[in-house]
Amino acid sequence: MAKQRLHWGLTVIVFLAILALQACASTDPPDVIALQDLYKALSNPPQLKGWRLDGGDPCGESWTGVSCIGASVIHLKLQGLNLSGFLGTQLHFLHSLRHLDVSSNYIVGEIPYALPPNATHINLAYNYLSQSIPLSLPSVELLRHLNLSRNSLSGPVGNVFTGLHNLKEIDLSSNNFTGDLPSSFGSLTNLTKLFLQNNQFTGSVVYLANLPLTDLNIQSNHFSGVIPTQFQLIPNLWIDGNRFHEGANYPPWNFPLDNGSIGQNFNDPPTTESSAIENYVKVNGHKKKNLGPGGIVCAVGAVALVVTCAAIFIAMRIKRSRHSCSVRTTGAAYEVNPQLLPPRSPSLLGPTHIPPICHNRNEKMSARKSFSKYKAPVRAKIYTVAELQLATNNFSELNLLGEGSLGSVYRAEFPNGQIFVVKNINMVSLSFQEEEQLLDVIWTASRLRHPNIVTLIGYCVEHGQHLLVYEYIRDLSLHDVLHSDAYKPLSWNIRLNIALGVARALEYLHSTFSPPVAHGNVKAANVLLDQELMPRLCDTGLDILRPLTSNSVKMKASEIAIGDTGYIAPEHGEPVTDNTKIDIYAFGVLLLELFTGRRPFDGSRPRAEQSLVKWASTRLHDNESLIQMVDPGIKRTLTSKTLSRFADVVSLCIQPEKFFRPPMSEIVSSLTSLLQKFTAAKSGAMEAAEVDSFESQATVMWLSFPFPVLSLFAEGISLFESINVMNGVYDLT
Repeated sequence: MAKQRLHWGLTVIVFLAILALQACASTDPPDVIALQDLYKALSNPPQLKGWRLDGGDPCGESWTGVSCIGASVIHLKLQGLNLSGFLGTQLHFLHSLRHLDVSSNYIVGEIPYALPPNATHINLAYNYLSQSIPLSLPSVELLRHLNLSRNSLSGPVGNVFTGLHNLKEIDLSSNNFTGDLPSSFGSLTNLTKLFLQNNQFTGSVVYLANLPLTDLNIQSNHFSGVIPTQFQLIPNLWIDGNRFHEGANYPPWNFPLDNGSIGQNFNDPPTTESSAIENYVKVNGHKKKNLGPGGIVCAVGAVALVVTCAAIFIAMRIKRSRHSCSVRTTGAAYEVNPQLLPPRSPSLLGPTHIPPICHNRNEKMSARKSFSKYKAPVRAKIYTVAELQLATNNFSELNLLGEGSLGSVYRAEFPNGQIFVVKNINMVSLSFQEEEQLLDVIWTASRLRHPNIVTLIGYCVEHGQHLLVYEYIRDLSLHDVLHSDAYKPLSWNIRLNIALGVARALEYLHSTFSPPVAHGNVKAANVLLDQELMPRLCDTGLDILRPLTSNSVKMKASEIAIGDTGYIAPEHGEPVTDNTKIDIYAFGVLLLELFTGRRPFDGSRPRAEQSLVKWASTRLHDNESLIQMVDPGIKRTLTSKTLSRFADVVSLCIQPEKFFRPPMSEIVSSLTSLLQKFTAAKSGAMEAAEVDSFESQATVMWLSFPFPVLSLFAEGISLFESINVMNGVYDLT
């Protein structure tokens, strides 16, 4: 009886406390801003009752899906409301939010870069979100449950789990993720449930070997190598549908015969605590038989036999193609290679047909190369010259967007209404080795999938033409905006966001691939700005094709290069195996350009000021000089501390000795911190009075509560969860 009275007493105290706080609730201004931005991004849906764009009190007015403690929003649960639109850009203002659940809706676009910093549960499953996981995820340090399943997320995951030691459960299943697992998976020392099934992951699973997993599903991917012996200790394991093989040191499997760990429940994947749908629909009721060691050996042997036969068949076809030049042979070369077309990408213009024409030797070798070299699917469509002529109005002057260092660029509108950009790389007659180099560049470019990199859609290497098809971004570059009087000066906040976007793109190139991919030509003219002023790097990885271009293009490129001399690193021209340090130097020059508003090289200035780097290098560590260097359009908005921090980043990037330049991951981290501090300072200046007033009142009320109530509020849970905790229902771990 005494314990029961204590429980009820605490329950009443909590209830009265929450009523008292709600009675004086006036929701924190940043929370209101974030919810209004989300409401607008979701197109003001009527399902969200009480929500509005003009002020309001989400906590006091009980907006749909919003739960609060005092004036702070702690839960936002909008699952299954048929919401459409985007997630907005202000979720990071929800500083007290613990649970975010917008699952089972029709939400599109990217996951916001900045997420609620103190969230413990994030569930975005069963939507139509695209791109990949934001690189800022490590900043959500308290995160315990992450569910991004059943979306359209794609590309490599990247090292986004670094430092997330609280993560217990991750569900990335049923997306289009590619590439190897990042090493940061290995740091998730508290992870117990991981679901990666139905993606396109490749490589080894060694980073998962030492995790304390109880549930692991990696079905239907392209994982290879050996299966770690530690997987035997995982109670619920699903691994079929991959490319694991037996090697010389293949570990022994000692699963009991009655343990259904390998391949169990093929059609009934495990659900997660934070899943949007609790029970998956079963395709059929029975379970498949387990694959023992003998079954794996047989399966591997069968696959090896099929691959060998296919290789012999392709080799015979290649040999025959050397002795003939017929329409049938040419068509077969392209038809044998379904890998060149992405298996899931929508068809843009229907099937590609090669005209009945006898190709020259280079073109035949290019065709052979295209289907014999590449082992992984290339995400690029093959176009014919006829298709691109039709889309560009026969490459007319009216469709010409500009002349670049590799050739002309045209606007292309296809019969289905899609608009792309066609880059005509005007080349000399290529040798077989040079054709190989070109196809290597195309293959690399086709793998690049990042929100800050212009996407390669397809290509054409027909009839001596070398054409690349890219997504269309409006014809506005960062160079135009910074150095043309037709545009207003960009704010410091926008400049920082542009710098951070370019930095993330370079980090992706330098860190995701092995060997790293260097952009090779980082400059403001190659940073396009979309409608939201988000930066998009173009011409990624194409710089190595310059020596293969025609003389007329080289002359044009030399004219352009005069203005680009300011971006050139001191080691340019030296034989190097890794050009990423050259990218970092050029990025440092770009930061100076954003900072000062000056061109990297300006022949109209006095001789001592023509080279931006030489002029600025001696001034970066002097506060008075920094203030004089700032672009006049933003000078009044910056503090000396902000200037000094930014100058530190610039100084590291433009170090004359390449070994002293930091990797892009460190630069991204520094710029992210700089942007967060600038944003916090800016918002804090507007809201300081209100925040101080609220905090002083909240502190008095907070200290008057008994200790058990304080602990529940600190955990950030609702009234009903508080009652259940005291009754032993919830586990606060």
